Amino acid sequence: MYRVVGALRRSSARHAISRGDNLASFWSLTERIKLGAGYYSNYAASNIVQSKLPTHSSLDKDVGHKQHEFRNKDLKRYDGTNNQEQRTSSELLTKPVGRNISVVEKRKFLINALFDLNDSKESVYGTLDAWVASEPTFPLASLRKALLVLEKHEQWHRIVQVIKWILSKGQGNTMGTYELLIKALEKDNRAEEAHKIWESKISHNLCSVSWPFCDLMLSIYYRNNMLDRLVKLFRCLESYGRKPPRKSIIRKVADAYEMLGLSEEKDKLLTDYSYLFDNSNENRRKYNKSKEAKKGGN
Repeated sequence: MYRVVGALRRSSARHAISRGDNLASFWSLTERIKLGAGYYSNYAASNIVQSKLPTHSSLDKDVGHKQHEFRNKDLKRYDGTNNQEQRTSSELLTKPVGRNISVVEKRKFLINALFDLNDSKESVYGTLDAWVASEPTFPLASLRKALLVLEKHEQWHRIVQVIKWILSKGQGNTMGTYELLIKALEKDNRAEEAHKIWESKISHNLCSVSWPFCDLMLSIYYRNNMLDRLVKLFRCLESYGRKPPRKSIIRKVADAYEMLGLSEEKDKLLTDYSYLFDNSNENRRKYNKSKEAKKGGN
């Protein structure tokens, strides 16, 4: 019997819910099923039904209690989450999020990136642009040290790319920068481009160009069979009263005269600078004294 009553109650409940009846009618229906089945055999039917039927006040009270319980439960859960967020925020305020990257570490990162990049101009320029984007001032000192590392590893093509990028930013416009650029271009089999940069940027002021830089350009002309340009540059230096400090320079010029068929110029050159080939200390002292006298007069 109780199984039948349970089945009837479940089917009636589904029927009531599907019809959209309210809670009071559903409650009354279930209690009538219990009464008809003898569930309340020891009690008066009128009292049982009357006591079991919910009133509007009891329903409102029950719903209000459930809502209050839900609000309290939800409020506790929110407070817990909020406290956790506050603890996390306080930890972030008391502990550093990250650490400052030193200049040395930034430079190492740049050098490693330059070694790993391909030969594309866009990739090199993009990497350099991104590297200096966060710097308050242009990091020319770090770039020069990076160039020294690249030079040590003979990364001539990459040196050319980096220096041209530096010059495009209006930075590094010095003799040292152009000297390394011309050296890297010649090592990268671009002697003609090195000559053009020399002519456009350096040759107009030979008085202030150091002898090592001039010797570099003479050697580039000599190695690449640009003998006319070699002789022209040497004569320009002589016209400014500049005397070569080493006999290796005279040998290159003498060989150029010989290959060009200028024997008389070669003999005169060797005569004028014979003191560089004389190993006696007396001639060396005379040359050094004359050099110091010229510096004192200037």
